[in-house]
Amino acid sequence: MPMKNKVKEFVDARGMSVYRFIKDTGIAPNTGYSLYRNSHHMPSPGVLAAICDAYKVQPSEILEWVANQQQAS
Repeated sequence: MPMKNKVKEFVDARGMSVYRFIKDTGIAPNTGYSLYRNSHHMPSPGVLAAICDAYKVQPSEILEWVANQQQAS
């Protein structure tokens, strides 16, 4: 998959809990924990907008493009 989410890094860098992240953004708990635990879980556009709105950040702070091994060769 060419994209990954950086929610774990984002949350950990701010020294907050996943619970606080969920409360700040208003996203569903299952979604918040899935994003935190699985970097290949992609947020929906609405969830991405909620995160960006809550923390006043660009989507690039939450998502990262990752080169495919085959493309990198």
